[in-house]
Amino acid sequence: MTDHAYAKVLADVGPRLRRLRQERGVTLTALSKATGISVSTLSRLESGGRKATLELLLPLAQAHQVPLDELVGAPEVGDPRVRAAPLRRAHLTAVPLTRQPGGLQAFKLVMDPAAGPPEQRTHEGYEWLYVLSGRLRLLLADRDVELRAGEAAEFDTRLPHWFGPAGDAPVELLSLFGSQGERMHVRARPRGRGND
Repeated sequence: MTDHAYAKVLADVGPRLRRLRQERGVTLTALSKATGISVSTLSRLESGGRKATLELLLPLAQAHQVPLDELVGAPEVGDPRVRAAPLRRAHLTAVPLTRQPGGLQAFKLVMDPAAGPPEQRTHEGYEWLYVLSGRLRLLLADRDVELRAGEAAEFDTRLPHWFGPAGDAPVELLSLFGSQGERMHVRARPRGRGND
């Protein structure tokens, strides 16, 4: 990269940071609290009065939950494909479909029928499920819902919940999980109301 190109990349960081912050409706004060960077430093960084450094950009990328190269406008390089190894645990195979830590996480899940009764759990976050094949049983608080291929459900994971195969065959599904409450807006029909 030439000196001129390098200077241009650095000059574009401030406006990019301001635009990103404003698009998300975050104040300088809130961003300062989230990153530990003073309001005056953030303001000077956005206006171009302060040069971007790695020590400033890393906490900003984490606070905005974006890759660092998005903050500096680096051109995309390398292979964009996600090549994650499947994770196997008891009756579940999970294939991570996202690479970025934090924020919204995507998984392809294959769940085999498990022995024993379902055990509902709670935790922070929001989950969206889409059934690719088979039938999925979702227990959500006192609701019992069955989803078939092509159906989706979303729920707040602070409610007691469990999901798994709705019979003796495996179920394959996509799961989007946001620990900070990110949401999708699709609903499934409860079992017994027009679902045969």
